[in-house]
Amino acid sequence: MRGASITWALRIYLLLIFTFVFAPIVFSVIFSFNSDRFPTIPLGSFTTEWYAKIFADSEVWEAARNSLIVSLSTCILATILGFCTAYSDYRYNFKFKGPYLALVLLPPTIPLIIMALAMLAWFSKIGVSGQLWSIIIAHSVLTAPFAMAIIRLRLNQIDPNLEPAAWNLGASEWRTMREVIVPFCKPAIFSALFLTAAISFDEFAVAWFVSGLNKTIPVLVLEIVQGNIDPRVNAIGTFVFFISMTLVILAQLFFLARLNTKADPQ
Repeated sequence: MRGASITWALRIYLLLIFTFVFAPIVFSVIFSFNSDRFPTIPLGSFTTEWYAKIFADSEVWEAARNSLIVSLSTCILATILGFCTAYSDYRYNFKFKGPYLALVLLPPTIPLIIMALAMLAWFSKIGVSGQLWSIIIAHSVLTAPFAMAIIRLRLNQIDPNLEPAAWNLGASEWRTMREVIVPFCKPAIFSALFLTAAISFDEFAVAWFVSGLNKTIPVLVLEIVQGNIDPRVNAIGTFVFFISMTLVILAQLFFLARLNTKADPQ
């Protein structure tokens, strides 16, 4: 009986957590189809007017294009950096390795506003602030540690004798990397790609400081809601939510595939 009570208590606790997290999102989706300008209950009639307005707004399309370019570029660059860092941690021992890894994993621990101000100061100093690729660099610095952590977990599962065996059979280090390490890490690499893309697509603080006139979707949403209530935000938020959730779910699926895959380079 006691075990059953604990199980039900945990289920109720999880239900409350999910309700707390997702209830605002659900209401935002509902209000995006509400004809009333203000998000009040009872609701007005069903309408797709707000979606029609954002589809007709060239500024929204421009921000969506910027967000897409930034997230795609960031996920590729961050995953490459994360893979290189994870492999260097797995394969090599060198002096000051501990401080090196601490420095690599530092960005996610820094408050975003501090990171944003530091990036703005640095980009301004070298005269490149306000560029689209400035956001890509900043987001890559921010998300690369996540890619590194995911890929490093995968490398923990590899048989340490696989690489020496490939070398003994005449494979070069680069061929071993291409035909043993990368195929083995493929699920983690895809998981890192989707996760870093989702983080970059949603990130606001750093993008707002360094973007200049190159607004991303989160930056545009802030500008829309400043000073007035605009129901277009609910429509934009609905699209952003479903895109982000799709990326996170794909990352999780590849992460689970990594856990279920045996330590086999094939």
